Amino acid sequence: MTESGRWRILLADDHALVRRGVRMILEQQPDFSVVAEVGDGKEAVDVLRDVEVDLAILDVAMPRLTGLQAAREISRRKESPKILMLSMHDNEQYFFSSLKVGASGYVLKSVADRDLVDACRAALRGESFLYPGAESTLVRDYLGRVKRGERLPNAVLTPREDEVVKLIAESHSSREIAQLLSISVKTVERHRENILAKLGMRDRTELTRYAVRAGLIEP
Repeated sequence: MTESGRWRILLADDHALVRRGVRMILEQQPDFSVVAEVGDGKEAVDVLRDVEVDLAILDVAMPRLTGLQAAREISRRKESPKILMLSMHDNEQYFFSSLKVGASGYVLKSVADRDLVDACRAALRGESFLYPGAESTLVRDYLGRVKRGERLPNAVLTPREDEVVKLIAESHSSREIAQLLSISVKTVERHRENILAKLGMRDRTELTRYAVRAGLIEP
């Protein structure tokens, strides 16, 4: 919080119009201040090295790093901000993935004008925010298991493999992926082989469909 008593917010979305609309909603609140605004998940992770933030609002699907991948990185920090996910998709898998990477809530863009402020305030109080309709029996069961500290199933792919899948689905070549991730082309090819074997898939088309379902890229 700033000296003037305002909560510091980071806003990350790859659509400038969405960022503008969300910023307007937030800055109508006298105690909210958007102190950083970025266009992808990698920028969101990087800017937190220099800017103190109380709450990070991350779009689920963004270039370079998705909001989910960025949230995973951010939540590992010693003094990480609270995290909210913002999405256009009323998607159960995205919702569960958001909880698993440490987000306090999941807000649909279609009703951000109604839900976003409440979600922000809940997150800043250390509470969870469930968008209307999310409290199905399955969700309550999932949250109950998390609260009780029960072991949850591990993800099929590792975080690094998720990064490779995302870049493959975005049509990057092996050489480009190697440069972006600072690894060798041979390592990229090994990751690709392991990913295809784990998922039981054969080619880029099937990986792209998986990437959409897993929230790594937008449809």
